[in-house]
Amino acid sequence: MLATSEFLTHLPKCEHHVHLEGTLEPSLLFQLAHRNNIQLPDDFPKSVEALQYRYQNFKDLQDFLNLYYVGMSVLITEQDFEDLAWAYLEKSSKQGLKHVEAFFDPQGHVDRGIDLELVIGGFRKALVRAEKELGMSTKLIMCLLRHLPPSEGLATIKSFAPYYKKGWIHGMGLDSSEVEFPPELFTSCYQYARSSLPKEVHYTAHAGEEAGSDYVRRSLKCLGISRIDHGVHSADDPELMKQLAERDIMLTVCPLSNKRLQVVDDVSQVPIRKFLEYGVPFSINSDDPAYFGGYILDNYLAVQEAFKLNVDEWIKIAKNSVRGSWVSEKRKKDLYRMIDECERAYSTVE
Repeated sequence: MLATSEFLTHLPKCEHHVHLEGTLEPSLLFQLAHRNNIQLPDDFPKSVEALQYRYQNFKDLQDFLNLYYVGMSVLITEQDFEDLAWAYLEKSSKQGLKHVEAFFDPQGHVDRGIDLELVIGGFRKALVRAEKELGMSTKLIMCLLRHLPPSEGLATIKSFAPYYKKGWIHGMGLDSSEVEFPPELFTSCYQYARSSLPKEVHYTAHAGEEAGSDYVRRSLKCLGISRIDHGVHSADDPELMKQLAERDIMLTVCPLSNKRLQVVDDVSQVPIRKFLEYGVPFSINSDDPAYFGGYILDNYLAVQEAFKLNVDEWIKIAKNSVRGSWVSEKRKKDLYRMIDECERAYSTVE
């Protein structure tokens, strides 16, 4: 039977591709700018409505990033970072989110003179609160900005090493502009991280969003990662698809983001069916939901509208999302149980 919106609302979800800075809603952005006495650029939209309009009309990834980095400038205090993360967590919990592995971009803050203790402290407070009050499991992934020199990425890894050792950060990723910054540039960063950070740390990287499937291949080869963020262009390469399936490499797909940034013209062009056909595991995520018009449930609903998936297919997607999560086997069993309970409840209703 086809999945209903009610079923999708209650289906337990895992999110592996959300940038906490990308959850900054226009209303909170202006609130923080006022609270911190930040003067936004003259050409920056002057109202919530004007900013929302800009969010709906990005020309491409770089156009989005230009606005995104201005938005980050209002984040100054530990309370700002906590408020930002908590707003996302509380909203997403109501949409069925049970586990999140969230990205953050420390270089975008440290380069502004913000103490990294404030960044990590604020985010951690919100995540710990979500575990206690919302029953959510959480992980934090530090990303390197690929448009900045690899030497700066290496320095960032070194400066955040104490937080990895405390268990406050659980993964490392690579994001920002893709095409002009191939994965090979960051081989030394990933090699250093694997040799110096705790063995429990996991590694991922954005690839195959702007660039083609070769960036996915090269990321797997030279960065030694176990997950690909986006990866939609993997579908252009049948041999790569087989490799992803065989190696159980999960893609963190972001449908509404792909549409908003013109990676595809419509959500129906995201290769969901092909991933299912080849057995490539993937999760569905929101990326930068404040900018791209949809949190995790909105992405689930958009996929359903485009592909008319049945309940069995959604259960498979949900369980693949759990299997690809960086959590304990005990927590995975809990998440599987929640999914099974949801499936039984709705099969009974039907």
